[in-house]
Amino acid sequence: MANLGVAIVRQYQRGVVFRFGKLRNVRDPGIRFMIPLVDRMWKVTLRTVTMPIPSQQVITRDNVSIGVAAVAYFRRVNPVKSIVEIEDVSSAVSQIAQTTVRNVVGRSLLDQVLTDTETLNTQIKDILDGLSQQWGIYVLLVELKDIELPATTMQRAMARQAEAEREKRAKIIAAEGEALSADRLAEAADVISDHPIALQLRNLQILAEIAAEKNSTIVFPAQFLESAWALTRFVEEEAARGAASPPALRTRREPVGSGSSVPV
Repeated sequence: MANLGVAIVRQYQRGVVFRFGKLRNVRDPGIRFMIPLVDRMWKVTLRTVTMPIPSQQVITRDNVSIGVAAVAYFRRVNPVKSIVEIEDVSSAVSQIAQTTVRNVVGRSLLDQVLTDTETLNTQIKDILDGLSQQWGIYVLLVELKDIELPATTMQRAMARQAEAEREKRAKIIAAEGEALSADRLAEAADVISDHPIALQLRNLQILAEIAAEKNSTIVFPAQFLESAWALTRFVEEEAARGAASPPALRTRREPVGSGSSVPV
């Protein structure tokens, strides 16, 4: 149909027309007419292309050999450049994507590859986008989708590292709990020292808890000593209060026959 001078350009396509081998114009979607045997149209799709990047062996910066596979999403934004500037744009993007993935991952540590993949994806995407702009290509996204580790030694080493990390976190949490408990015990000791009766209430509470479990007789000498000490302190306070009060009014009587008594 294009050789006969009639072509149908779909909505997701653009038609690049050459006349005698020279670029003529770009045709929009719809029915387009051309000069037969003179004009030739190349249809370029503008839809997003999903390109898998096959797995390849990469040696990281810490000398660990891993297999890395990825996927790239790109689309053509300039139909003329995607035809004039390069012969096979899909093959070019695939090859440069493989090379970029190998270079970026090779400059990174294994821990960074496993934990900070978003940064690596952004770096790969920026490099691909900068290289492919001259071909009329826009790279939307690049994702590392599969990372293969060595089967035996590396997996065991990472398992030991993860176990050590969990033990470290458990010890830190236990230490924080001990510190918090010590602070609360210190606060409780301050309260009990200011209010001695609180210790008696606590002893009674403990007695109630023990009696609920076992029927037995339990003697707390410390409680009786505390009671005796409280009684002694009460007596001393009462004696001191009596000594500090003014003397009572007393009456002195004269000998019999005086007929009166004089208060002293």
